[in-house]
Amino acid sequence: MLIIVLRFHVFRLNKLLMIENFQQLQIKRRSIRKYTPELLSSDETKLILEAALLSPTSKNKHSWDFIAVEDKQILKALSLCKPHSATFIADAAMAVVIAANPLLSNACVEDASIAAINMQMQAEELGIGSCWVQVRNRNYSETITAGEYINDLLNIPMPLEVVCIISFGKKENERTPADLHNLKWEKVHIGKYKFEPENGDNTE
Repeated sequence: MLIIVLRFHVFRLNKLLMIENFQQLQIKRRSIRKYTPELLSSDETKLILEAALLSPTSKNKHSWDFIAVEDKQILKALSLCKPHSATFIADAAMAVVIAANPLLSNACVEDASIAAINMQMQAEELGIGSCWVQVRNRNYSETITAGEYINDLLNIPMPLEVVCIISFGKKENERTPADLHNLKWEKVHIGKYKFEPENGDNTE
């Protein structure tokens, strides 16, 4: 009986530690756009991709595909998918293009987004920097979308739609962690949405 009680308390302690560690991971994770030349190990790459494949999907449809890119020439080409705002991809050790399949699920964009943050959290646990690059609803030029440019570059077939690219690499510098004291609690509403009047206006 004593052994059972001890095991129960050890289990509860492990759960508490996991919760604390996950919050610390969230606090530490910041968007990293500057990377060292160091490559990722095969084990690190595998863990990041496993995090994507372990992510939940609506109705278990797995409505995503992942294209992992490590070739420097292709990374440089990917960095041109949007004017100015994706240039750092060229210096990444790896980029993962996440494409959603609307024929499999009408929640494919959400599925892809969940997979993206799963990969970023796994990367942070490994001490690897990452950054989300928005592709969906963005343009390469006045006549070509960023998604179309990437589809052509990586031979991505229809009906797949590129949602985002996540860049990965060893951090050139650490960023200041997020501050729990600056959380926007005004965005949290209990029970129902509560309108907060501005400038002391109490009009209903």
